Amino acid sequence: MTDQALPHQPTPSDRGGGGDVVQSGRPPVHPALSEAGRMLCAGTYLDASYRDRVINELYVHEERIVAPSYGFDAARVLAHALRARRAELGWAAGIIGAWFIGMVLTGGALIALLLPFLLLSLSGWLRGQDSRLVRFLGMVLRVYTWVLQFVLVIALIGAGLAAGNAFGPLGVLGANAFFSGFSGSVTGTGDPFSSGYDGYGSSGAYGSSSGSSGLGAASPLWWVLAVFVALVALVWIQRGQAARAIAGELSPRRYADLASDPAEAAQGVRFARIRGRVRAEQHNPLIMYNVNDPFCGAGDPYRPWHLSVELRPREDLGPDRKAVPVTNSHIVHRIVPLLQALRVPSPHGSPAAEAAVLDRMRELVVDECVFLPGGGLPHRDAVPLTPDAWAEHMTGAIEEGGERRRHFLRIRVGGWDENLVVTLFVRVHTQGGMMMLEVAPHVLLPLRTVFQNADADAHRYLHNNWLGKAAWALRHTPGSLASSVVILGRGIASWWRIVTGGHGGALPEGPGLSVRELASQDNGSLFHLMDLDRYLKTIQDRVVSGVTLALHEAGWHTEEFAQRAIVVAEGGTFIQSVSNSAFSVGGSGHTNTTNHSGRRRSSGGHQR
Repeated sequence: MTDQALPHQPTPSDRGGGGDVVQSGRPPVHPALSEAGRMLCAGTYLDASYRDRVINELYVHEERIVAPSYGFDAARVLAHALRARRAELGWAAGIIGAWFIGMVLTGGALIALLLPFLLLSLSGWLRGQDSRLVRFLGMVLRVYTWVLQFVLVIALIGAGLAAGNAFGPLGVLGANAFFSGFSGSVTGTGDPFSSGYDGYGSSGAYGSSSGSSGLGAASPLWWVLAVFVALVALVWIQRGQAARAIAGELSPRRYADLASDPAEAAQGVRFARIRGRVRAEQHNPLIMYNVNDPFCGAGDPYRPWHLSVELRPREDLGPDRKAVPVTNSHIVHRIVPLLQALRVPSPHGSPAAEAAVLDRMRELVVDECVFLPGGGLPHRDAVPLTPDAWAEHMTGAIEEGGERRRHFLRIRVGGWDENLVVTLFVRVHTQGGMMMLEVAPHVLLPLRTVFQNADADAHRYLHNNWLGKAAWALRHTPGSLASSVVILGRGIASWWRIVTGGHGGALPEGPGLSVRELASQDNGSLFHLMDLDRYLKTIQDRVVSGVTLALHEAGWHTEEFAQRAIVVAEGGTFIQSVSNSAFSVGGSGHTNTTNHSGRRRSSGGHQR
């Protein structure tokens, strides 16, 4: 696959001298082809709630500017979300249609399965709750319902086999009265489908004699079993289609070929318009942010800190030399070479051995970005994404120290195939003889386990024997009706919001949430946390060294800054989020909580 087939990602020349300053090491994988992006696409087939939130954020609310996509392509995730929903809507309509046809064929007798199915759906919901008592009640309800359903099925089979005597055992369960309303007289010859009139002028069942009255009375029961088998088959085929999509179109080999991705074909004009906007915005160094969540997309804040020091000239400069003023730009550009050096492996062995080093620090990305508020523009297409606009904003923001427009040096490491993304935002501001250094590390934790296991689960299902597939479908058939109704309801609600919400002509807004953050776990393994600490400590040490070197070269004292920076970076003082987005300074704890997209996340669990 050629680079021309990939969606555009800004380069240093695109960014007017800002942007990436990568000159050595190994370039990271393109975001549109990353393993994390592939797993996010697979997640849209596995989690309906996640898929709906992706569609609502990126497709329904088209006035919202997309959050930065670190290590993945949000447009590709949206394409697969729309494709997965389209397929699921078709299956949901098919299952509901099968119930409707079954009601007609059985004369309404199929309603006997409705109560057990709904009870099983309720038990599944109860088992997913946090309360142990509620989960226990869900388990008890599930066992009871399966026993009830088993007895009912056995009774129906017995009714069909016993023919004329079918309703003896069912009478114990009260089914005689239940079915009698749909099948006429249980002892007569009334046709269950015509209530005594068969359309041929005969009062017998399909023109049969009284000797076949038992078979005629048992016909609705056999149809109930037939419809149940048909529902199991629909669930079976639906699961197979989702597994084939993950094992086929989303296999590593086929996912690497973006040009042939079926999810991006025939999606319509609206999707094409939104895809273009998303790919222009998601990796741009001009970040249009939401003032209530400015770092949306970067993950959870992890021990952000700041430090201010007085700029005092050194006494050892001599009479012919004076301390020169340092600008924010000068300090930032002094940090960059030290960070770039982290991309080069230590000399050892042969050049080939050095080139084979797999350390993710070799893929370190260093660039400059400018944060702008997402509101205040007439339309989303008016967002200033051109290289000239970037150069203008970068030049103005780096020295102004503004509140709304902010310049940051951004350092990012995508570990574990972009599954663990560590991003540091560094801001330097000098004014009135003071220098302020702000460091805001953010972490995107690994994706949910079910997303990461998508390949293994799909392979296991597709290579399972027919008995295992049938057992899976049988277990999930009772909940298929309720889930189908919910899926159709969500689809209609989404369509209604598009039609009536007026989002197409609304004023642009900053991102409401990040589809990558939605898919993150609340914690990581010990290996993940060890790598996280290594990335953060290494990068922060280089940042402090760069600032110290810039001050020393300009003739300013550095001892106080270096000592205090070490104390702060090692756990002395952090900026802590104490309530949603309100910050305070002080304390020595390493726990900080924040509110992301309506869900509470804590980074206290990141510690060892």
